[in-house]
Amino acid sequence: MKGVAGVGDGRWGGADRWRSAGRALGRVIVVWAVSTLTMLVLAGLLPDFELQSTGGDTFTRTALTAAAAAGAFGLLSALVWPVIVRGLLLVPALVLGLLVFFLNGSMLLVALWLIPDGRGTANPETAVVVAAVMSAVASATSTALAVRDDDAYRRRIYRLTGRTRPRGPDEVPGQVPGTVFLQLDGVGHHVLRRAVADGLMPTVASWIDAGHRLTPWRTDWSSQTGASQLGILHGSNEDVPAFRWYEKDTGRLMVSNRPASAVELQRRAVHRTGDGGLLTVDGASRGNLFSGGADQLALVLSMAARRGPRNRSRAGYFAYFSDPANAVRTAGSLVAECGREMFQSTRALLRRETPRVSRGGTYPFVRAFATVVERDVVVSAVMGDMLAGRTAVYADLVAYDEVAHHSGPHGRDTDQVLRRLDRSIALIATVAEHAPRPYRIVLLSDHGQSPGETFEGAYGLTLKDLVRAGCGLPVPRRVRRIRTESGGGSEARDAARDALRLALHRPVDETGETAKELPARPSEPLVLASGNLGLISFPDVPHRMTREEIDRRHPALLRALAHHPGIGFVLVASAEHGSVVLARDGVEVPVDDLDDGGPLAVFGRGAARAVRRTDGFPHVADIMVNSMYDPATGTVHAFEEQIGSHGGLGGEQSHPFLLSPPELSPPVGPGEELVGAEQVHRVLRRWLRECSGPQVPLEISPSTDESESLLPVDGPVTQDKNR
Repeated sequence: MKGVAGVGDGRWGGADRWRSAGRALGRVIVVWAVSTLTMLVLAGLLPDFELQSTGGDTFTRTALTAAAAAGAFGLLSALVWPVIVRGLLLVPALVLGLLVFFLNGSMLLVALWLIPDGRGTANPETAVVVAAVMSAVASATSTALAVRDDDAYRRRIYRLTGRTRPRGPDEVPGQVPGTVFLQLDGVGHHVLRRAVADGLMPTVASWIDAGHRLTPWRTDWSSQTGASQLGILHGSNEDVPAFRWYEKDTGRLMVSNRPASAVELQRRAVHRTGDGGLLTVDGASRGNLFSGGADQLALVLSMAARRGPRNRSRAGYFAYFSDPANAVRTAGSLVAECGREMFQSTRALLRRETPRVSRGGTYPFVRAFATVVERDVVVSAVMGDMLAGRTAVYADLVAYDEVAHHSGPHGRDTDQVLRRLDRSIALIATVAEHAPRPYRIVLLSDHGQSPGETFEGAYGLTLKDLVRAGCGLPVPRRVRRIRTESGGGSEARDAARDALRLALHRPVDETGETAKELPARPSEPLVLASGNLGLISFPDVPHRMTREEIDRRHPALLRALAHHPGIGFVLVASAEHGSVVLARDGVEVPVDDLDDGGPLAVFGRGAARAVRRTDGFPHVADIMVNSMYDPATGTVHAFEEQIGSHGGLGGEQSHPFLLSPPELSPPVGPGEELVGAEQVHRVLRRWLRECSGPQVPLEISPSTDESESLLPVDGPVTQDKNR
């Protein structure tokens, strides 16, 4: 892959080569010494393990015997073990785990047999124990010396796949290129440009300088991974109104990152399009919510409940976990990441940084899994896919998205994650040079992240509290105290109190007459949050409720929502006008009359189209609520505990990116804008066809008219190659 400075071209300078060789030799010597010491200790502790002749030896002689045995065992592990692993790729994981101990013990017995004069002996059971301890100690020592050495990591992958040199220009005559799609989850177009300009991602910067096209695209209203990745991989995200939603006809709560929901969403998309997905031709899906029709899978949520050959990832997945050094490397990085998160959260607390959310409990481990374990497994799997010569690979790296939710999308915490992501990209690009076919690497994201204090942090109550108050249901005491507070406070909080008073007191209509009594036992509303998008449903009503029905049942609810300063607009059906958008100051606009002005003007171009499309979904909620958006600061208010959020309209969350090599055709023509995940799917499918030929179908049945996805803009899409 061209454009990867320093490593991507597969050529090192002489000084770099000697320094690398020196570091490698030093690690070998240290590991050998530690292994020798470990073998001496085990020989002293285990009665059935001997390193001396029958008549006894001096300590020096015994130490030399231990060194010879440790060296022989190390050589056998380095030379024989990769061959064994390659022969066992189809063995189930549990069986492979048991075989590891047996084979390790066998190699130790061979190593002891190679020692002259019969000084090394052990019974088979003891040999298994000694070999396990030796492997663990050697791996731990090697990893401690090279925990951040990607060169050493890459060389291990090469050994496992049998390739040790870059691909020659005439090695694969007639081979068509493969394609790797790397999804940087949550990295918006603005964040990527800033990271490149600030030197955080030198690999990406070198690609842009070499001519790669950086193209922004616009998400649907539901700006989250479930909707975006379903559309990208399967060509349809129809009827996915949010990250989580309630379906009245089935009584099912759908959550995009639950296996059962992911399976159902993928089934619906395949049924709607009549196509298996983007990766049906010799594809691999790594770390995704959906399979994309791939045969090769690793950490794919929609296939998590399946067992059998289709759920085994073979080379990349097994190669990673069957190499003890990789496991120790990941474990060390996992512990370091947990410590890093604890330090960063404590620093934010001591400095009283705002906005801030709780980062205690199990979160350090959740973050470490996303930023270390998931990253290592996915990167290793992609490398294995390339070395196996697969046609199409789609992988999701979720590290940035996870950290940005709790630390905010801009700052030192996420800057560190972006640096590590760039290193992973560089590593993949370097391995591509050793693959049996050329590869084109495409970077993309599924959405961005918008910063901002949570809705509760800004106004002292959750969206659920506000809804319950508007329905006349009991609310926590802390919410009731808001209406009795007096004096001071910001204008926003004062306006919020006014909206809450409207909900907690029986509202008065325009003529001054008291509104009718609320029902004695109203149905409990179901309030769900997807970032700064809220969904309110009444499960006891089998159809989508209209504004008129809601007003009769809960006269204060819609007014409390629409007038709240933390809410940008509300979408609700209407028997009289069709669906309508409600906003502050009594603004009411029928959906059919929506344009990018009026109550949606602040949310930018395409907001009206996104709202209209979602309004037509069968499972749209009774009330859809989008938080406010401040264009001056770029902030929104998440209805969840997130200070970096996505899921609705407003700011950077709606503007991901697509970075493609110049060998591929432009994503869109001059003056056109790339809109919606379904249109991104069509672009990626076109690129696969350009690379792989006619076996990749050109089109599938889209769920929206392509004329709505490619929209004209005032000028050509910006593709700044200098940032």
